[in-house]
Amino acid sequence: MELLYDIFSTDMLPDAAYITIFTMFVPLAGAFMASVIKSRDGRDIAVILTAIVLFVNVLNLLSIASKGGLPSLVLGEPIPGIKIMFFVDPYGAIFALVASFLWIITSIYSVGYLHSNHEPHQNRFHAFFALAIFAAMGISFAGNMFTLFLFYEFMTLCTFPLVTHHGSKEARIAGRTYLVILLSTSILFLLTAILWTWSIAGTTDFEVGGILAGKIGPVATGILLMLYVYGVGKAALMPMHRWLPAAMVAPTPVSALLHAVAVVKAGVFTILKVVVYIFGAKNLSEMISENWWAGGWLVYIAGATIIISSIIALRQDNLKKRLAYSTISQLSYVVMATAILAPKAIMAAAFHIVAHAFGKITLFFAAGSIYTAAHKKNISELNGIGRRMPYTMAAFTIGALSVIGIPPAAGFLTKYYMMLGAFEYGNFFAIIVIIISTVLNAAYFLPIIYAAFFKKEKGSPKHGEAPIAIIIALTITAGMTIGLFMFPDLFLWLGLQPVLAE
Repeated sequence: MELLYDIFSTDMLPDAAYITIFTMFVPLAGAFMASVIKSRDGRDIAVILTAIVLFVNVLNLLSIASKGGLPSLVLGEPIPGIKIMFFVDPYGAIFALVASFLWIITSIYSVGYLHSNHEPHQNRFHAFFALAIFAAMGISFAGNMFTLFLFYEFMTLCTFPLVTHHGSKEARIAGRTYLVILLSTSILFLLTAILWTWSIAGTTDFEVGGILAGKIGPVATGILLMLYVYGVGKAALMPMHRWLPAAMVAPTPVSALLHAVAVVKAGVFTILKVVVYIFGAKNLSEMISENWWAGGWLVYIAGATIIISSIIALRQDNLKKRLAYSTISQLSYVVMATAILAPKAIMAAAFHIVAHAFGKITLFFAAGSIYTAAHKKNISELNGIGRRMPYTMAAFTIGALSVIGIPPAAGFLTKYYMMLGAFEYGNFFAIIVIIISTVLNAAYFLPIIYAAFFKKEKGSPKHGEAPIAIIIALTITAGMTIGLFMFPDLFLWLGLQPVLAE
């Protein structure tokens, strides 16, 4: 590998590049400390402090980028024309901010959850969780598809031990499903798409307006887009979704990682960047207007996934499985909004990554809180539980309102801007999908809330709230869900910048 920058030379790298490198490798330090520190309290403190350091550095990078942007940082060129490169763009800033902040909160939550449930292998858990955050940072700051692909694959491998954490037969089966679907889709489809892109454009570097603009016809564009969409299995677009419900056998903090912090967000984030930086939103829209096969079908596939997964969610009694199918539906909101190609819709897609992250992690935190305090997993067992666990169920209600799209939760804004974008581009199919799915969202969440607060609890259980660390975590994320509704400007601005620059 030809090293293009000497990372140890103060003369060759600007301060911003040092910050980028430091930010990238902070989670590795967390993984190391989680592995070697034997004291339980010492390990927990070290992990939380590492997460805080990471978040502060991401904020620093965002500040520098807002004042003129960061130079591209090329670490090497293993193949001529294919570089390992990093830079900070608006979408990367969104993903990095969400992942780094939620690592702090999830670490606090994990302390309460792992200790209370006497989970085994806690050092291993924290180490691999930190490695997953490292992968998320690599995906966030990747300057091209080749670099993103490397970290995308690494994320799959380092989250496998988390999915199989319990070591049971069910966990091993879920782990195999997880690996087979995510690795096969990425190697067969995503890697093929990247190599095809490189052969056409001579590069895989992300570029405003799209590196393929004017270099490929509509039919080839449609085929290549399909390879990208189904190669990104982490986006859980049907039928590549089975790994997500299967992985619910993992501990709740892992479910939070999969659904909110890193894994599925890496999937929809990748599709967003492919559309904007590889194809170009404006270029793709013009091609679709002339030939539907260039990508007009993506709105319909995403819309079908939204409706079908919402209907399946209605039939699930297991709370985590209902949340899992809800996630599949919500991820396809991002894909559908991106596929509308209107600037407001793409802005909404970027903001939905944030809103869904906080809303859904709150719901999973609440599910874990219920399991920890009451040892209940099924919705049919939750009658009256809101009276004994008011903080947990209040947070659950806020998270559910966000997913449904009811103010004052952030999810309302994402659906509002999606519909504005759909109206602007005359995409009435997307509008109908949003309306129907919102009704379905309400149908699978509101009965849970009603039963928790207004039905009588069976028996005379003596449990109360979960441990304080769990309550603190879910209170923060529920509060942030409302806070994002009140103060969305930063994320809306970041989500709009790339499409305005075309």
